[in-house]
Amino acid sequence: MDGIVIIGAGECGTRAAFALREAGYSRSVTLVGAEPHLPYERPPLSKPMNSAVQMKLICAKEALEAAGIDYLPGLSASMLDANAGTVTLSDGRVLRYEKLLLATGARPRRLTCLGAELALDFRTHTDAETIFANVAPGRSVAIIGGGLIGMELASVLRSKGVAVSVIEAAPKPLARAVPERFAEKLHARHAAEGVRFHLNRGVVAIGDDGVTLTDGGMVPADLVVSAIGVLPETALAEAAGLAVDNGILTDTCLRTSAPNVYAAGDCAAVAQPSGGHIRYESWRNARTQAETAARNMAGAAETFAAIPWFWSDQYDLGLQVAGLPQPAHQSVLRSVAEGELEFYLDNGRLVAAAGLGTGNSLAREIKLAEMLITVGISPSPAALADPSLNLKTLLKSARAA
Repeated sequence: MDGIVIIGAGECGTRAAFALREAGYSRSVTLVGAEPHLPYERPPLSKPMNSAVQMKLICAKEALEAAGIDYLPGLSASMLDANAGTVTLSDGRVLRYEKLLLATGARPRRLTCLGAELALDFRTHTDAETIFANVAPGRSVAIIGGGLIGMELASVLRSKGVAVSVIEAAPKPLARAVPERFAEKLHARHAAEGVRFHLNRGVVAIGDDGVTLTDGGMVPADLVVSAIGVLPETALAEAAGLAVDNGILTDTCLRTSAPNVYAAGDCAAVAQPSGGHIRYESWRNARTQAETAARNMAGAAETFAAIPWFWSDQYDLGLQVAGLPQPAHQSVLRSVAEGELEFYLDNGRLVAAAGLGTGNSLAREIKLAEMLITVGISPSPAALADPSLNLKTLLKSARAA
């Protein structure tokens, strides 16, 4: 049999390929990527420099060659035969594998309204180039979707003097992923920057002159962008008979229901010790799951148990969230010079933290909070609220205990 084949050359798949070598795996590693470019990071796509879309490579061609990774760009997998241990590529070639990693990521959720084909997606480098090539000061853009991606794009477009309208079916933007306090502050900042919001409204149709809403209103726009979320890319796994439910189902070691087939990143729904499966969508999760899957494919049996974490840059504000804040959690607010921190306790135990401040000013505090979560500390709310008490002091005390 051949070595390990990885389907998907994003952050997850590419990092897994290198992690296999770091774990001492010496047989062949084949990395299959659907896009024609070298593997690149997605977060910088929303941050063009001098009107040029950035392509921040995950690795250089020379790095792939030095690691002995066979990179196949511009190809996708058309069929997986888990019984035979083979995967067929879009150019017809058949790869045999010892073990397979599905790092197929996610695809944009599609609009179903009249004229949906006129809306641009914002997921790939090509998508970003198309959007930014068609915007300029004085032009107008309607963004359908008030989640993180839509709001990040809105902030960048406003900085370029573009008129921006955000259309969101929910009563508030950022309601799904961002703690309420910080979602409200970001909403207010966007409004102050001139973003026009159309909340609690759906889309009936998209035309050359803009977007028609469910309340009969019309949002004029030179360009329409769809940012209504993503769906896990599970078609290959599902057609092969693997267990799928809002992602490719895996156990805690990232093994799927098929022998020798693993899944990681945006496409994977990972079993939780408390029951059920969770699918995480973040840059760090893709990287961490990749490393865990790689070590397990190389012979380890590690449980994936990383704390979820994500960040978002909007205007000069930086949001970071560690853990999974829930409305039922007790929240404790800490005001600091650089912004605000909010901690979340579940039956007294610290389980999540979030911060909103200028730039990356609160990154150290969130990192310390994340370490406190890992230790399993149950701090007093008064200590968390006191800005004069260094979180590092709490961490040292917890470790000593």
